[in-house]
Amino acid sequence: MTSDPLLLTGELDDAMTRLLRTAAAFDAADVAAASLLPGWTRGHVLTHLARNADGFVNLFTAARTGERIPMYASADARTADIEAGAGRPPAALLDDLRRSSERFTEAVDAMPVEAWGATVETRRGPWPAALLVWGRLREIEVHHVDLAAGYRPADWPEAFGQRLLHEVATGLAGRPDAPAMVLRFDGVRHKLVVGDPEGAPTITAPAPELAAWLIGRSAGEVLTVTPDGPLPTPPEWI
Repeated sequence: MTSDPLLLTGELDDAMTRLLRTAAAFDAADVAAASLLPGWTRGHVLTHLARNADGFVNLFTAARTGERIPMYASADARTADIEAGAGRPPAALLDDLRRSSERFTEAVDAMPVEAWGATVETRRGPWPAALLVWGRLREIEVHHVDLAAGYRPADWPEAFGQRLLHEVATGLAGRPDAPAMVLRFDGVRHKLVVGDPEGAPTITAPAPELAAWLIGRSAGEVLTVTPDGPLPTPPEWI
């Protein structure tokens, strides 16, 4: 993962353009239809993405000012905001998504160089401000898949897939509930090891497909296992 968040802004803009294109095609029946996330419609996913952008704006403000500002007022408030917005008409959902994205961009542009070194408080603990752009990119790409509207992990840019794969595999390496495995991608040139590689299966696929399987966005149909056998079961992602 790049250490310079500004190098990811172009990728983020491209990902947002793809997401807005998908959202712009939805009619009322589409936004009311189920997403891939249990209990959430597409309207829930789009509303979450808009409020997530505003949550990141809060964190940028905290990094810039030194104030202790949480990403969301509370877990209950986050849930209530998503529920309140999920049933809106398609045009309102799209406008909210677009405007919140613009606020995010403005917050990035307002960051002085020294503020990127600050630590902010996310829902899952402290995070360096330098990772916030990556965090937003990850939200957009993964939840675009969750809309179940034709955008699949295979459509993720290779660079994003590799970055996500490295992040998830690194996180699994420290978890006792993660099965041992060797992950091979980009042909057979690169590999990542989770747990003890001795006797562990080798799982091969393009990086985006491996990442999608590890985070529960794919059943792993295109993955190959050596020696031949069932895929291991990764633990639940964040």
